[in-house]
Amino acid sequence: MARPTSTARQELGEELRRLRGTARGADVAAGLGWSESKLSRIETGRTGITESDLERLLTWYGVTAPVGSRLQGLARRGRTRAWWTPYRSALPAPYDEYVALEAEAVAMCEWEAQIVPGLLQTDEYARAVIGAGAGIADAATADRRLALRMARQAVLTRDPPPRLTVVLDESVLHREVGGPGVLRRQLQHLVDASRRPGVELRILPFRAGAHAALAESFVIFDFEGHSRAAVVHSEGMTGGLFRMKPDDVRIYRDGFADLHKRTLSVEESRAAVARWSDGVGSSVTGALS
Repeated sequence: MARPTSTARQELGEELRRLRGTARGADVAAGLGWSESKLSRIETGRTGITESDLERLLTWYGVTAPVGSRLQGLARRGRTRAWWTPYRSALPAPYDEYVALEAEAVAMCEWEAQIVPGLLQTDEYARAVIGAGAGIADAATADRRLALRMARQAVLTRDPPPRLTVVLDESVLHREVGGPGVLRRQLQHLVDASRRPGVELRILPFRAGAHAALAESFVIFDFEGHSRAAVVHSEGMTGGLFRMKPDDVRIYRDGFADLHKRTLSVEESRAAVARWSDGVGSSVTGALS
């Protein structure tokens, strides 16, 4: 499976496919002296496009500024070497695309029922999560994935930072990933992270009962000025799924809205996490009240 350097390449391909309209790809390629497979690879984001080739293609389609300038900008971004390239040997292709989306998103809404999201994990908690995962061939692969997960967290220090809204099921506070000590330090880290600019952390208590997102955990990515369509990612045992159809995205937005209205407030959530971190490993525990 091809690995795009950036979602800019995918976005450019989608725009070029739209510009082609009803024209046959074979006819366009022949008119430019290209192979049809070359045009196909560009339109699917599997390969980038040079500045001169893009100018010729845009001229063929009759595209002028400012649309042409914007597409040239996308092409330049698509040719840029991704910062996570050194880690790619340890990654499945869908995860590579996930990192690209995360790096470009201006807002993320994440629902997690099992573990703390990667952007908010401590290194020891992340190591325990990665080590428990299926398909880790060796320690070196696990180490590279851990290094990437920690590096990804730099996205929260951008200026301005992305808006990250996280809803965690109460069960996440109970699950002793890595043992009581690791969980305690992870929850203390969550309290600190919840005070960062752009981060909104909310807890969904057990008493909330059934809700619209019982089926799966997911994250919704939104992009600057709606320059590209929102994308939903849901995780699976053998890789994640990406959903971009507007109707699908709307269903997930509705599901997240249902979760959000059932959560504790930001202040109550922070207090609940702090209270639970103090009680991790004790013999007296209970559900959040």
